Amino acid sequence: MSSIRSETGVVFRERLSPSLWALVSAALCGPMVALVFTPIDTTLALIFGAIAGIGVVVLMVAASPTVEVSDGWLRAGRARIELSFLGETQTFVGDDARNARGPGLHPRAWHLFRGGIDGVVVVAVDDPDDPVPFWALSTRTPDRLAAAISGAQLRPSTPRR
Repeated sequence: MSSIRSETGVVFRERLSPSLWALVSAALCGPMVALVFTPIDTTLALIFGAIAGIGVVVLMVAASPTVEVSDGWLRAGRARIELSFLGETQTFVGDDARNARGPGLHPRAWHLFRGGIDGVVVVAVDDPDDPVPFWALSTRTPDRLAAAISGAQLRPSTPRR
């Protein structure tokens, strides 16, 4: 889910939640746990299976990182960098995105990739003291994220009156 809210300082925000196939696969933990406890007690097996299936899905959704552009910062998961240190932004989808996540990825690049999310945004880091040359991020809306970064860099950093 992504949003654009400029009045609160948040220019772009997207939660990199798991895809539907990943959630369905995780939910299959429930029947597996139920099968383990079936010889002991079928009612207990159903209860433990339901708790396991729901628990794994909830944990996957709760642990999903967010990508956010706000207040002069780009935040991706727990990492953050000031927009003033960012340079050129490139967007990739399809085969180009697979290349950007794999063989085309710079060895020292910082990255936040999630399975099932096709788009990739690669942002150059223009800080001579930073050993990381690029940030590479998964996103469902690469054009919107790139536009949010570019737009936030162009905005003056003086407070509104």
